[in-house]
Amino acid sequence: MLRSFFSARSASTLAVVLLTLLCADVASAQEAGGGRALIDLSASFGVGLVVIGAAMGISKLAAAAYESMARQPEVSGSIQTALIIAAALIEGFTFYALFICSGK
Repeated sequence: MLRSFFSARSASTLAVVLLTLLCADVASAQEAGGGRALIDLSASFGVGLVVIGAAMGISKLAAAAYESMARQPEVSGSIQTALIIAAALIEGFTFYALFICSGK
């Protein structure tokens, strides 16, 4: 999984995106106060990281719960209850982090 994530294609794509974001600040510096600085994008990056982290957390949680239910079907009710509670906690923390990142 990590090898495919850190492939040459994804590294070059990430480099292009970062270079574009850094150069956009310099290019917009010539505008008279109407430009958007790079620091204004930090909330957007924070929101993106929060959503990605929550999606990965809930997906790993669900995968482990379904695997354990397949191995021991007699305890699937208690596993499902724990799954729902844990997913709700992850979403609660996600909404809190989104509120903090939005800055409103």
